[in-house]
Amino acid sequence: MAVKIRLKRMGSKRKPFYRIVVADSRFPRDGRFIESVGYYNPLTEPVDLKLEEDSILDWLQKGAQPSDTVRNLLSSKGIMQKYHEARFTKK
Repeated sequence: MAVKIRLKRMGSKRKPFYRIVVADSRFPRDGRFIESVGYYNPLTEPVDLKLEEDSILDWLQKGAQPSDTVRNLLSSKGIMQKYHEARFTKK
């Protein structure tokens, strides 16, 4: 089973609001998901972004693959840096 961390589009026409969810890659974009791990509102100034860091790091450790957009959002909050440091430091 391929698990992805991706955006689920919410909101009305021309007023998008996104939930960041963990979902099976076979599920539709706005369909069923495993867990909601944050939200992203690109229309507010500054951009409204909330992430559950512990949950996201846990899913990344389990092998979940972030979409390109989610990877950029995680990088902007420094979560990808923490994940790589945890993964590649010698134990």
